[in-house]
Amino acid sequence: MTRPVTALGIQTATHAVPIGTQTLYNLGFPCNDSTLYKALLLTSFYSLIVLGILLSYLPQHHRIISRRSSEGISPYFVLLGTTSGTSAFANIFLVRATLTTFDCCNSGDISEFECFAGVLGVVQISVQWACFAFILILFLLYFPRTGPVEDPITALSSTHPPYSVCIMVVALSVAHMILCLILSLIFIFLLPHSIQSLANVFGISSAVLSIIQYLPQLYTTFKLKRVGSLSIPMMCIQAPGSFVFAGSLVARLGADGWSTWGVYAITGALQGILLTMAVIFQMREQHKMEATTDREGPISIVDNEAEGEEDEATFLLVNER
Repeated sequence: MTRPVTALGIQTATHAVPIGTQTLYNLGFPCNDSTLYKALLLTSFYSLIVLGILLSYLPQHHRIISRRSSEGISPYFVLLGTTSGTSAFANIFLVRATLTTFDCCNSGDISEFECFAGVLGVVQISVQWACFAFILILFLLYFPRTGPVEDPITALSSTHPPYSVCIMVVALSVAHMILCLILSLIFIFLLPHSIQSLANVFGISSAVLSIIQYLPQLYTTFKLKRVGSLSIPMMCIQAPGSFVFAGSLVARLGADGWSTWGVYAITGALQGILLTMAVIFQMREQHKMEATTDREGPISIVDNEAEGEEDEATFLLVNER
């Protein structure tokens, strides 16, 4: 018995695909019998995007490590970014297009190369989630441990929050990952017909968290009036890259994947605002440094050394008395 063919000439899989000891029924999801040229084109395009994601996060990782401090990065920006990435990660695994790809790969309806090309869309979001999760790790390792321990809730308005806030951010991020994993497994094995609904919930929550994510960072950067450990090169790559990324997901997922690609369109706009603010503050700080250097010059160094010697002599005289 041959599988039904849609108006576009695309065959559909109507068989059951085993997942572990359970069975996930694919209810007529289409297997796209694409040409080798199209698969090669998509593979090249998605591979470049994955490489771009890796390169875009490297400046941020390097800046935190080189400064040995995560000062200037809002802990709530990290928390909301990590939870948003986790929700997007769960969303891409549960949307219909991804399940169709896995279904067709397991059934052999498409070639291994076409299967690899389809899975690259999942790899994109997976790599982005992993890169931001690494920022969470660096944020924990290089968090400035200064000041007394305060209540994390009362430290919301502080630009230099206590270490307890950092611990809270990591704990909530890990708890959210575990929750998403449990819910995904429940729907895969017990409620397979409602998976798309859960995927939309994850996608909507990811979009909401992405919007909220940039608010504390915009506030922190505006209050500090400097960039700190926030990487401008990263934002220069990611702000326009988010729109390219969203376009690639639109091409792969179509209108049904609005909960996935909409996230990156929104974050691209917000990253542009943060990038503009960061560049302005960086230019102001650079101008102040140049003005100070031109005004004081090398004489200021001698004066500072002389003042230091006078202070040391005064300290010794006082101790002798």
